[in-house]
Amino acid sequence: MSMEPIKVIGARENNLKNITISIPKNKITVFTGVSGSGKSSLIFDTIAAESQRQLNETFTSFVRHRLPHYGQPDVDAIEHLSVAILVDQKRIGGNARSTVGTVTDIYSLLRLLFSRIGQPFVGYSDRLSFNNLQGMCPMCEGLGTAATINLDRLIDKDKSLNEGAIMFPTFQPGGYRWKRYVTTGLFDNDKKLKDYTEEEWDTLLYKSGFKPANPTSEWPSTAIYEGVIPRIENGFLAKDSKQAQQNEDQLNYIVEKGVCPECNGARLNQKVLSCKIDDLNIAEYSAMQVSDLSVQMRKVTALSAKTIVEALIKKLDSLVSIGLGYLSLNRETSTLSGGESQRIKMIRHLGSSLTGLTYIFDEPSIGLHPRDVDRLNRMLRQLCSKGNTVLVVEHDPDVIAIADHIVDMGPEAGIRGGEIKFEGDVKGLKSAGTITGHYLRRQPKLKENIRKPDGFLRLEHASLHNLKDVSVTIPTGVMTVVTGVAGSGKSTLINKVLLQRYPDAISIDQSELKGSKRSNLATYTGTLDHIRDQLADANQVSASLFSFNSDGACPACKGLGTITVDLAFMDPVVSVCEACQGRRFTDEVLEYTLHDKNINDILNLSVVEAYDFFNDHREMVSIFSGLSEVGLGYVTLGQPLHTLSGGERQRVRLAMELHSKQSGIYVFDEPTTGLHLRDVERLIDILNQLVDRRSTVIIIEHHLDVMTQADWIVDMGPGAGSEGGKIIFEGTPQDLVKDQTSITGVYLNSYLEGEESSFRR
Repeated sequence: MSMEPIKVIGARENNLKNITISIPKNKITVFTGVSGSGKSSLIFDTIAAESQRQLNETFTSFVRHRLPHYGQPDVDAIEHLSVAILVDQKRIGGNARSTVGTVTDIYSLLRLLFSRIGQPFVGYSDRLSFNNLQGMCPMCEGLGTAATINLDRLIDKDKSLNEGAIMFPTFQPGGYRWKRYVTTGLFDNDKKLKDYTEEEWDTLLYKSGFKPANPTSEWPSTAIYEGVIPRIENGFLAKDSKQAQQNEDQLNYIVEKGVCPECNGARLNQKVLSCKIDDLNIAEYSAMQVSDLSVQMRKVTALSAKTIVEALIKKLDSLVSIGLGYLSLNRETSTLSGGESQRIKMIRHLGSSLTGLTYIFDEPSIGLHPRDVDRLNRMLRQLCSKGNTVLVVEHDPDVIAIADHIVDMGPEAGIRGGEIKFEGDVKGLKSAGTITGHYLRRQPKLKENIRKPDGFLRLEHASLHNLKDVSVTIPTGVMTVVTGVAGSGKSTLINKVLLQRYPDAISIDQSELKGSKRSNLATYTGTLDHIRDQLADANQVSASLFSFNSDGACPACKGLGTITVDLAFMDPVVSVCEACQGRRFTDEVLEYTLHDKNINDILNLSVVEAYDFFNDHREMVSIFSGLSEVGLGYVTLGQPLHTLSGGERQRVRLAMELHSKQSGIYVFDEPTTGLHLRDVERLIDILNQLVDRRSTVIIIEHHLDVMTQADWIVDMGPGAGSEGGKIIFEGTPQDLVKDQTSITGVYLNSYLEGEESSFRR
């Protein structure tokens, strides 16, 4: 039976130039092109948004109002549209109660298993949940961590009570809580705390629940004594404590979060933990890495649990097959990377029997070693072979290679993009005259002139997480690439051990950029100050009018441009502010212009456009030039920081370092994330610039092009999790390709020789 293709007619969303395209169903279509070329505008903002909007309209108005609101995309028509499932890089996030086990439903199956065959029987499956009042540890309430008070920060033993020995608001001399101790008659108020007896010390800090025998006249007659620690715990650390909010900074100083001493991090109470299968309780099963738990499950032979065990093994093996076997079920989802989050979302769909869906993936190869990209490709093919359409936005040549159909967009980014430059198969793309085609035709080569180090950074006997007594020497004054499969220990070695050992090193990572919810690219880079000053001078008004926090900001949305409705347990609904139409300022402020553009028009300029607009302002031109160099020329000045991807955030940091022209030790964590092959080449040039100005550059990376240009490579493995944590290779790229014991070396050698990946072979 022939399938009518998805037909998009006259798409104009964002930078799309009225494009019309037919996308075959039940095939894998990969969308390529430089960052900002229009791939996301077509796939996410047009096709996915319209599919979701129409799907939402099938629900009742009651449900619709509680779902995310999708505006109708700027497109004439979309024909033969199927239900779209978006599998993006948005971190799963969640609170401290959300774990890999809960989000994949594996923990639910594990609870069911323990309720059936665990001994002794402690209750039904819900009783084995750390989110259930009857199952959770009473001390940490199922979180596994408890707040402990650092006595050295709370108490100054060199002082007496009268001198302010208790260093916390309202406990200091004159405070009403301070009076609850100096009026008890229990202490010599002028005695240094370091001279207290064991009994006095215990009474001051911990004893509670009694009336002092000889208090002063100021002691309330009905009051019961409460030690300093329980008073702070009950008054400040209790849930919904208003005092905690008022004294947040001081609390953060004296309170440390650590493993709960009651359950030792297991989250459950002792009765639940007494229930075991093969001498292990449910918390111990959850703490195993997934690949080991899969092996353990195969040892469970009880006939009454056969169906549950089979379902568990299937789900666990899916995680292993997608390269996440190193995770444990008790890992909090908030600690997962964007790539890990995306692959966990994939697991939900691999077991589905639904067909006729359109699955949309946003650069699924991010964070994957070339070996794991092969596994990813098998899964994409598996989804397609079940009768689904798979659309993939991707830069990785190995993912592009499995496409049945390719759409290459461009020619450039932003206003210079938004066109379809090629449609066809892989062979056709390689011979096409597009930027992507040009880079796919290139023959990669190893760097010829290897730099000589001018010193060394030494890390000795590192055993954090899965590191197995690792000692390594990293040369300075050169570019070192740290490689290995996901979970092999790269991040632990570099982002933890090395940064702790060398605290002056500059980490350029993908974490959130600091700023308020009103912060955007212009505020972060400092260019908004210059923009406001120029607008103020041109119109003879105060520069403060052009601030999101001033009287000039829209009063309805307070300068945000959007209104957010919090739906408690559901994702909040964000909609464009109707008062200012998303422009963030009042109509009066928008009347003021600079070269015919108001503040909103200027914030809507891309970095490339802003470079031309402010070409006579040296400071701003320097910043815009750096942003363009790192491949961010398409981003607008007003783009909120929280909407930037991890790779974009990292490149913003890199651009600011280029602007500062400092030298030092620079640590990068997968800087090629989200980059086209051309932009990877540009990035390598920038990293070389850093080294040439006498810096040391250390890069955690999977990208084979970056490996070819390294001066030194440290390869970790051999596997992930408990199977990793060792140094497999240290040396030059020339020596790595000869090392058959290194998985990375094997893939790098194949890449240089022009061989296709094992999946395509």
